[in-house]
Order: sequence, then C-alpha cells, then structure tokens
Amino acid sequence: MTILGENSMKPQPLPAIFGESYPSPLRIGLIGLDTSHVVSLARLLNSSAASPFPGVRITVGWPGGSDDFVLSRERVEGFTSELREHYGVSILDSPEAVADDSDLLFITSVDGRVHLEQFRRIVARRKPVFIDKPFATSLADACAIVSLADSVGTAVASCSLLRFAGELPVALTGGREDIAGCDAYGPMSEQPTQPGLFWYGCHGVEMLVAAMGSGCREVRCVRTEGHDLLTAVWGDGRVASYHGLRDVTAKFGLVLHRRAGTQPLDLYAGKSWEEALVDALLRTLPRKRSPVPPAEMLEVVAIMEAANRSRERRGAPEAVAACPGS
Repeated sequence: MTILGENSMKPQPLPAIFGESYPSPLRIGLIGLDTSHVVSLARLLNSSAASPFPGVRITVGWPGGSDDFVLSRERVEGFTSELREHYGVSILDSPEAVADDSDLLFITSVDGRVHLEQFRRIVARRKPVFIDKPFATSLADACAIVSLADSVGTAVASCSLLRFAGELPVALTGGREDIAGCDAYGPMSEQPTQPGLFWYGCHGVEMLVAAMGSGCREVRCVRTEGHDLLTAVWGDGRVASYHGLRDVTAKFGLVLHRRAGTQPLDLYAGKSWEEALVDALLRTLPRKRSPVPPAEMLEVVAIMEAANRSRERRGAPEAVAACPGS
C-alpha cells in the first residue's frame, strides 16, 4: 500500500469559485442563538483587534429557540446574554429585523426542523444566507430552501465545519477525479428531535460528499447501541463508508483512497474549523455564490434520509432520492 507523502499536502491556490478577498465592512446577523457555534463565531469576529477578518462583525441577532428540544430550550437564554453582554451584539425581535440590519445572514438555530420556516421569513430580503448544520431534517425541506433561493436570485450555503477542516480542502484543490473511495469516522451522538444521523451524523456524511462529490446511488446503514456503520455506493461504482461512534471517545477522521495510494488526512491541522468556514463563506457568499455546490448540499441530506430508512430496516439497501423534477 502506498501512502501519499507530505508533498501532496502543500498549499494550493484557492479554487476558482473563491474570490481573493471579501467586502469590508460587513455586518453579519445571526438567526437562532441556541448553539455554542454563535459564541465561537462572536469570539472569532468581535473580540479582538487582531481578528483574521478585520471589518467583519456580528452586529445583530434573534434568539429563536425550540421548546421541545432541550439543548435549545435550556441554552438559548445563556448564549443570547453572552452575545449581548460580552460581544456587543444587539438582540432584535424577529428574523426579519435581523435581515434588514445585516449584509450577510447566518441561520444558526440548532434545530434543523426550523430552518425552512426561518429561511422563508427572510428570503425576500435577498441577502446571502449560510445555514448551519443540519441544512434541514428532510430532503423535501432542503429542496424547498434551494428553490426559494433560486426564485429570488440569492445565494444559500450550508455545510458542516468538517468540509473545510484541516488538510481536507488542500487535499481536494487538485480535483477528486482520482479518489476511488474514502472512509470517515467520528463521534455520533443522537437527539430525539433530530432524526437518526441528522444530529452528529451530518459531519461524517459531509466528509464523504466533500471527498466523493454528488452522485451517490445507494446506502446501507446498520445501527447498534454504540455504533452506526454506513456504506454508500456511487453511480460509477465507487464506495465510501462512515463509522459513527457512541461508546468511545473519538475524534473525526478521514482517509482518502486515491489511485496513487492511501491518503490519511489530519482534520485538526492549521486554522480553527470556525475560521476556515468563515473564510470560505466570506470569499463567496457576498458575491452571491456558495462555496458548496447546491447538488452536494442536497446530497448530504438525501444520504442521511436514506441511511435513516436503512437503519430502521436493519441495514437493507435504500436508494438515495433527488429533489422532485431534478
């Protein structure tokens, strides 16, 4: 077995879809303050004169929150207070008000079930929007979001932080035509309101689609109390796997199987995941382009939906669906 060496990981130019700079000043508005991600973003953008993104600040936010989701209900007040008191974020009374006072919108609600409804409330403002993971908790909702964005000519992006983590973006800058398959793994806790893989499983599936591209045809997923094991087959015969772990302490990992050899990736190298994600978003969304192809955003959701059906049928194969009319 050949393992690709360090020379394969040298920095490469940004893909053509990425601009070389971002507009400044730039006001970011947050919709949904019930996740630790909002505090991480505020710490990155609002807390230091040495910010890697000078002139970009989170200026306004709307708390949101889901009463039937304990991780939302019990945290929204604390995160909202922290943003207001420590990072100078003005708290407004509606998503529409946030959209009116922002240049770029982040829907950060921790509950993927509410993302479509929240996007509907602000899409008429035609502001570029990032939607935190999961994009949605059903393919129907994800398709509706992309359709709404297209109908008004705005850009929408969604992905896990893992898409831009560590060595993965560099490994893909030369293309992925030579990737024959990949194996991803990581922690996979579950939440009752976010069905099956839609909570932490989205991180693993994001890595698979980032590495392999769209075109997954069929999945199988087996669940035990401590594990999920997903295998996915692409239309051209390539195969990828994701191992979700609940009974061990695990980091995220990804191994690419390239024609020239096997390439393990360090997902924890370099800049923080938040900084890498924000960098990608700022170089694309203000230009009304997404750093993630819409087909791949939808495929992540479609794979998880099919995997959930498969795990209910003890690993039976399930076809990966597409948006109606596509």
